[in-house]
Amino acid sequence: MAAMIYALVGMLILGAVVYDIARLCAPDEPRRPPLARLRGRRAALEAAELRLVGLRLHHRIDTTTYQQRMSGLARGRRRTAARPSTHLGEHRG
Repeated sequence: MAAMIYALVGMLILGAVVYDIARLCAPDEPRRPPLARLRGRRAALEAAELRLVGLRLHHRIDTTTYQQRMSGLARGRRRTAARPSTHLGEHRG
């Protein structure tokens, strides 16, 4: 009975070693774990929020624009939609 337990524990350890080696050698291994990516996304959203607050406090954007951009940040969007051009066909140069 004890020999079976030792054999089972040995097989589990051997399986873990093989799995770990295969995982380390695999080319598909992501560079950062998912939690680090999530932390980075949250930090970027917080930075965008602080930037918007600064713009609003210095009266560089109006209330409506501030509310629209904050609403987008609340939905996880850091970039706003492209504004339509008011000068159609105008060439800069």
